[in-house]
Amino acid sequence: MSETAPDERDLTRLRNRVADLYTAVQVLMLLGIAVLIVYAIRLGPLTSPGAEESFGLSVALIFLMGALVVHLVDRVYRVWPFGRRFRPKDPGPVTVRAQARFLKVLVVVLAAAAIAYILGGLIA
Repeated sequence: MSETAPDERDLTRLRNRVADLYTAVQVLMLLGIAVLIVYAIRLGPLTSPGAEESFGLSVALIFLMGALVVHLVDRVYRVWPFGRRFRPKDPGPVTVRAQARFLKVLVVVLAAAAIAYILGGLIA
C-alpha cells in the first residue's frame, strides 16, 4: 500500500473541522462558566446547609473550565493548523544560583501563607 499525501481540499476540510471542534468546546466551556457564575450568585447565604459546599464545587468547576479554555487557546496558538510552530528552547542547567532563587521564592510564599493563615484566624 502506498500512502499519498492529502490534497489541499482535504487539508482545508480538516482544518475547518478542527476549528469547529475547538470553537464548540470553547463556547460550551464559556456557557458552563456563565451558568456556574449565575448559580453561585443565586445560591444565597453560605450559612444554609450545603450552600458552602455547593459554592466551593461551582467555583472549582469554574476554575477547571477556565483552565481548559486557556489550554485550548494555547494549543490552537502552538500547534497545526492554526498557529506558528515553535519549539521552546531547552531549559538550562540547574545551577546553585537557580536553586537559591527557588528557595528564596519558596520562603516568601510560605511566609505569605503563614501571615494569611494567622490574619484569617484573627479576623474570624
